[in-house]
Amino acid sequence: MSDRQDDLHKAPSGSAWAPFAHPAFAVLWTATVISNVGTWMHDVASGWLMTSLAPSPSMVALVQAATSAPIFLFALAAGALADLVSRRKLLIVVMAALSVSTLILASLVFTEKITPGGLLLFTFLSGTGAAFVAPAWQAIVPQLVPRADLKSAIALNGVGINISRAIGPALAGAIIAGIGITWPYVVNALSFLAVIAALLWWKPPLSQESDLPAERFLGAMRAGMRYVRASGAMRSTLIRAVLFFLFVSAFWALLPLVAREELRGGPQLYGIILTAVGIGAVAGAAFLPRLARKFSAEQLVLMGTLGTALVLATLALLKRADAAVVACLLAGACWITVLSRLNISAQLALPDWVRARGLSMFITVFFGAMTLGSILWGQVASHFGISVTQLIAAAGAVLAAGLSSRYRLLQDESLDHTPSGYWPQPLVASDVGLDRGPVMVTVEYHIDSADIADFVAAMRDLKASRERHGAFAWGVFEDVSQPGRMIEYFIEESWVAHLRHHQRVSMLDSEIQQRVRELHHGDTDPVVTHLLAPEPGATPVAEPAAARGSIE
Repeated sequence: MSDRQDDLHKAPSGSAWAPFAHPAFAVLWTATVISNVGTWMHDVASGWLMTSLAPSPSMVALVQAATSAPIFLFALAAGALADLVSRRKLLIVVMAALSVSTLILASLVFTEKITPGGLLLFTFLSGTGAAFVAPAWQAIVPQLVPRADLKSAIALNGVGINISRAIGPALAGAIIAGIGITWPYVVNALSFLAVIAALLWWKPPLSQESDLPAERFLGAMRAGMRYVRASGAMRSTLIRAVLFFLFVSAFWALLPLVAREELRGGPQLYGIILTAVGIGAVAGAAFLPRLARKFSAEQLVLMGTLGTALVLATLALLKRADAAVVACLLAGACWITVLSRLNISAQLALPDWVRARGLSMFITVFFGAMTLGSILWGQVASHFGISVTQLIAAAGAVLAAGLSSRYRLLQDESLDHTPSGYWPQPLVASDVGLDRGPVMVTVEYHIDSADIADFVAAMRDLKASRERHGAFAWGVFEDVSQPGRMIEYFIEESWVAHLRHHQRVSMLDSEIQQRVRELHHGDTDPVVTHLLAPEPGATPVAEPAAARGSIE
């Protein structure tokens, strides 16, 4: 074990602030806050600039959509890339590109050559950079802290985002009013350098190198989608995310117009109400550990959703600046409550080998719902007005809260995704080409008639485990001539895909398999057979190879 890993295991845990005991987390967290302050200044400037260039509700909402759409479009590819290459190097390259593109935008704004279409284009480019940053950034968090501090680290990341939300908008409003709208973009371009410096300083812990070739890009994307589709915890998290973000997007998409049109304010007021959101989120995060001890994740998400509906209704009915500030304080607390519970559920559902891809699916759903919602609510506001739109979104959020209650969020830290080494290497009669396939694996069990029902129930969990690791076909059959003789089969794309399955079987998977193994009776362990599809010109395997001693 490396010195870095030793430090992770020795550091005190349990406190909401424990992640700051780890220098890597503290340095990267601080750099991220600095960069996010610049990003919020950039976003405020873009939203306000569009109200001058093209003040219609649909055009202002398109700024939010142009930020979210590329993340929806590219996050899955970005997640696959982050699982295939060095996440640290990827982040450095993307941050440098974002700094350059933001400086170009600043020069266009300064020379007054920017157009509504040009602003949307650069907003789209900024969102594209964010798409490639988000999965890699979230995936490195477990490398910065021990598992016991992961929940606190995720919550502190949310706190950091909202501290920057509390500072950035107010600072942007003051700068726009004082020295001009160009300078928030300049500050944002420079803020990326803080993250680049922190990443250059950070030395990630060494990970165990696989002796297998790296996954191909498209194959890695398919593997990520298969894992998420077969993970009940991830499916529930994504459904909850859609039902929340689709309606909450009305709050974010219409907020610039609320400040300018409904409240008759300027950039300072817009900055103040965004700052209130940030302060509310920081305050909410401070109370979250205490609330999490009293309420379940589902209850916290319900409270956050209903609170957001109340915020939308307040903004629609009380057109006063002081009421808007109070409502935005509540909005921030509700936002961090729901977002942190969803993010924790996604993180705990994923092993490291597919973490960036799985989180990219969460990010894709998040920003896809935000993009669709921004476009939808912008169009509704153009036809029916801002206040009516906010009331419709509030009612939808309440309805969504009721519909989503059946989908449970994962908050159990005991799920262990570390590789177990439970499977032996498959025995083969001769060398097998890594790209040969597909591969069919059969496992023979002998089950007492009294245990058949328990066996079938246990196999449902085992089916999901097989599919998470790449099986695209699975089934169980009983021998009609020998009752209780059960044959399980599953099929994977290639021999190398199956070997990766061997390396990635986790402690959680092995527990599932052990429950099945306990129902098997007989003098020998279940017999595992590997079968390859023949291909013209290939050297045939002399005979099916059986591996005994552990089930697959």
